[in-house]
Amino acid sequence: MTSLRHLTSTLLLATGMLFLAACGDSNARVTLKLTDAPGDGIEKAVVTISKIYLKGSVDGGKDGKDGKGDVVLLSEPVTTDLLTLANDTADLVKDAEVPAGTYKELRFVITGGYIQVKQDGGSRIFATSRDYAGLPDGAQVDGDLQMPSASSSGLKVKFDKDADVTITSDDDQKVILVDFDVAQSFGKEAGGSEQWVMRPIIKGADLEFSGNVEVSLEAGDVSLPLGPAQLSSFSAVLINADGSRETMSFTASTATRYVANFKFLLPGTYQVDLVGPEGVTFSTDLTRPATATVGSGAESNVDFVLTSFDVE
Repeated sequence: MTSLRHLTSTLLLATGMLFLAACGDSNARVTLKLTDAPGDGIEKAVVTISKIYLKGSVDGGKDGKDGKGDVVLLSEPVTTDLLTLANDTADLVKDAEVPAGTYKELRFVITGGYIQVKQDGGSRIFATSRDYAGLPDGAQVDGDLQMPSASSSGLKVKFDKDADVTITSDDDQKVILVDFDVAQSFGKEAGGSEQWVMRPIIKGADLEFSGNVEVSLEAGDVSLPLGPAQLSSFSAVLINADGSRETMSFTASTATRYVANFKFLLPGTYQVDLVGPEGVTFSTDLTRPATATVGSGAESNVDFVLTSFDVE
């Protein structure tokens, strides 16, 4: 889910994890990881995250010390390319102390960024400013990238099913996966050919409830010109409920079975399809796209067997 799970980068920003572990009588420790869902047509999606904080379920309190106010997890800017996080995570926060309490959302304050997109037979760059510090040396900026409210109140990340997260001083591990869907988060501004806008689609869920989809492919009774190794020329495609697509090449699991494993997925229903080598038509035993349902911390398997393989 290059695709928009990894312009959703799992921008699912799939994609961080929030690790809550016991620490002392009143505080827990928090580690925040980021994952993403990729976006078709977007070659780079670079953002500078200057602040991340937990929003208390009840406004008030001072510095979050009563568990009701805001708790800052990150205050040192971090610049990252969301598309490098596909099927992976990155640590943004490590072992931050958080008071026991109930929190309703995460917020990301993003102070700048740029995207590089395939356009007009080449690549074009759209940035929040011509002098954005995250731009590569000598980059030519072709248009504007707008990020409404991202640098002021911050981007809101609601937890799974809009439920609050409660942190207690004696918590065992509690992990939240934050998936920045790049494919759904960047788009061309209507009527402005030289302007893009970021309206992020970001979702969060307990990591213990995240899962993965393993897709396998075998030749069965079909004779392949290059033998089973030809299966590596196929790719699996994972499509989330918003239509974002992630493509992954197959690699050998055994001599005759090839797999593609999509990790750090939020719970839900996904469609799984295959892309064959250029100039080839093929069919499989399963109707495509197949359906995969990701449950609590579980692996969903979709197993394809070729029933035909014809070179055009």
